Formats: sequence, C-alpha cells, structure tokens
Amino acid sequence: MTLQHRIIAELKVQPFIDPKEEIRKSIDFMKEYARKNVFLNGFVLGISGGQDSTLVGKLAQLAVDELNGEEETTRFNFIAIRLPYGSQFDEEDCQDALEFIQPSMIYTVNIKEAVDASKRALTTAGIVLTDFAKGNEKARERMKVQYSVAAMHNCIVLGSDHAAEAITGFYTKFGDGGADLMPIYRLNKRQGQQLLKELGCPEHLYLKTPTADLEEDKPALPDEVALGVTYSDIDDYLEGKTIPEGSRTAIENHFLRSRHKRHMPITIFDDFWK
Repeated sequence: MTLQHRIIAELKVQPFIDPKEEIRKSIDFMKEYARKNVFLNGFVLGISGGQDSTLVGKLAQLAVDELNGEEETTRFNFIAIRLPYGSQFDEEDCQDALEFIQPSMIYTVNIKEAVDASKRALTTAGIVLTDFAKGNEKARERMKVQYSVAAMHNCIVLGSDHAAEAITGFYTKFGDGGADLMPIYRLNKRQGQQLLKELGCPEHLYLKTPTADLEEDKPALPDEVALGVTYSDIDDYLEGKTIPEGSRTAIENHFLRSRHKRHMPITIFDDFWK
C-alpha cells in the first residue's frame, strides 16, 4: 500500500460524495451524541467567516433545530462565538455567515486583551514570542473561550477540521485543533463547498481565499501560500488522483511532520515511533 493510500484510508476520504447524504450524516452524528449524553444542551463553535466554520455552524444549527422539534423542547442550542483579535478585516463575511447560520445564541469575545496580556507576561519572564508563536496564542485563546462558554451552558465544543487540514496539520495543536466533535472530518475542501452549495450558502463565503490570518507580519496570508501547495492538489491527492510530483512531496512531508497533531498525548504504550 502506498503512502497516499494509507493516508486516504486513515482520513476516511471518499473520492465521490452525495452532498445531501453527507449533510445527513453530520447532522445525525451530532444528534446521536447529544441523545447519548443527557447532560448536553447543545454545541459551541467560533465563527470566523470562512468556509469551514460556516459549514459546521450551519450543520449544528440544523441538528439542534431537529432535536428540539423531535423532542418537543427548547433545550438544545447552537452557540456561535465571534472571536476577533481587535478588529477583523473580513468582519462583513462573519456577519454574512451568522445571517446564513441563524444560530440560537451569539456571543462576541474580543481576545486581544487576553492575548496581549499573555505576551507581556512571557516577555517579563524573558520569553519573547515570535509573530508565528503569537498566532498560536490567538488560536489557543479562542479555544479556551469556547470551552469556557460551553462549560457555562452545558454544551460541547465543535471543531471544523476536515481532511485537507488534517493531512497537512494546518491548525494549532490544542488551539483550533482542540474540540469534542469534528463533524466534517472525512471531507476535503471541495466536498465542504459542495455541502454549503447544497445548503444554500452565499457563494462568496465558500469561494473566498482561505486564510488563518494569525500572523500580524503577514496579514491574511492565504493558506495555499503558507502550505506551498494548492487545496485543489490536496483534494485531488485525497481522492486518489495523480498530482504533480512537487505537490505530492509537499503534501506527504506535511503529513509526516504533523503526525503528532493527529494523535492523543503519547504514552509508553503507543507504537508512535515504529
């Protein structure tokens, strides 16, 4: 088995999907989890205005709407959280995403004060963060806020990680990579777009240039520039297609280097190094 085949098997990507069927799978996944955990009142997710959080947010809202209707209750909620660092360059997209999702509840928590305070404390201790490391501070602060909000509402935190991010490890460990449920984990980037199109999402939200926008020295740096490979090539690779050798090497190197991100904390009983 080639490394490509091993990766596809590990990430559970299918070369072809039925968007309606995948929408149903994700909604039912969240509903089943909620029903099996009687403490649960719903789901929390930070909404960035990008494709992935817009998709997961919409699926979560559909799940809680169905749960409330089927159980004749108003108990279940989807809580959307805006988590800007100061002001956000694509705030209009964030508001469009919220309008599309129609979440049960919305909070806005500006993380700038907390991140800057953390940076000052580290500097006082003699640890000067690089711009890249500060970007990870932002991602981890956002996840911390989501867990705080979830704790106060008896909810769990959703993640928007998908196969095209998982294969490259393009997320912050214990930041946006930290969550309780990952409803779209098996999908690649273009498949997520297919689901949003099926759901009637405004086109500009899923056709916009993806960016993590964590680094201040490189504002709104496109993911594809940071990765050195296009999402089209990543998606083709995950669908089992042949892609240019340079792209294949880049993707596989990302996968191998980021292996630790896809693994729980390692113990002496793991065969991680074998």
